[in-house]
Amino acid sequence: MEQVDRIDTIGQYHQFTGLDTLHPLISVVNFNEIPTIQQFRRYMGLYAVFLKNIKCGDITYGCQPYDYEDGTLVFVSPGQIYGIDSKGVTIKPSGYGLLFHPDLIAGTSLGRNIKDYTFFLYEVNEALHLSKKERKTIIDCLEKIAAEIDQNIDKHSKTLIVSNIEVLLNYCMRFYDRQFITRSNVNKDILVRFENLMNDYFHSAKGQDLGLPSVTWCAEQLHLSPNYFGDLIKKETGNTALDYIQSRLIEEAKLRIFDISKSINDISFQLGFKYQQHFTRLFKQKTGMTPNEYRSFTGPLHSKLQ
Repeated sequence: MEQVDRIDTIGQYHQFTGLDTLHPLISVVNFNEIPTIQQFRRYMGLYAVFLKNIKCGDITYGCQPYDYEDGTLVFVSPGQIYGIDSKGVTIKPSGYGLLFHPDLIAGTSLGRNIKDYTFFLYEVNEALHLSKKERKTIIDCLEKIAAEIDQNIDKHSKTLIVSNIEVLLNYCMRFYDRQFITRSNVNKDILVRFENLMNDYFHSAKGQDLGLPSVTWCAEQLHLSPNYFGDLIKKETGNTALDYIQSRLIEEAKLRIFDISKSINDISFQLGFKYQQHFTRLFKQKTGMTPNEYRSFTGPLHSKLQ
């Protein structure tokens, strides 16, 4: 059976790595200074940012040839399972790690806004690949946090530490925006597959069997995490993934409304709506008319165009 360790505190993580605990709620780890260790899968009760000194192709991160190759950032949030089981083989780690307990940011602006850093819920194969310059920026941020941890704890410590974490995460957000741009060809391919997925959904019985297509379902079909998928759609189209799906639903509904042999209730059911009133509400929200009003208004015009 696969071993899964549970890491809920900084102290527990330091026991695993053999480090001393300088602060009970946060740690910056330089893995280059740690001797060989045995790896296990770990349940993480902490936030973590790992900078891995690994060239593309050395690990299965789905790295494309045009991605940068001067370090990879992986993000972990509380409740996730992270790591690999080295099956008793010791390895020499390389890179850096920032780990902090949720209590550190409780009551702070970062604590209130941590959900905005959606990359904490990305999958490992959606990691951030850094340029040499970006890597230096990240290490500079980590060193500033480490320097503050080394200070004697006073009334300013928490504010300064959390502020520096926020700066680091904002840089990560900027670098992810850059990666979405440099992966534009791959992103366009995902958009094409997403559109094909929608077409298949509407032209099969999936709506009746599965209900409305959700963002999570679409992401799973495209082998992406919901957060990464949502961010990618937003960057490429300017709309949220939910807005995109709803717009496709309404466009499909408009085509079906022209078929007067189908009742509005039939169309609603075929598209995946559980209740007709939900369909009517969304249709009016998107078009300014109810389905029946749209049918009455466009029916004669559509007939003339045939």
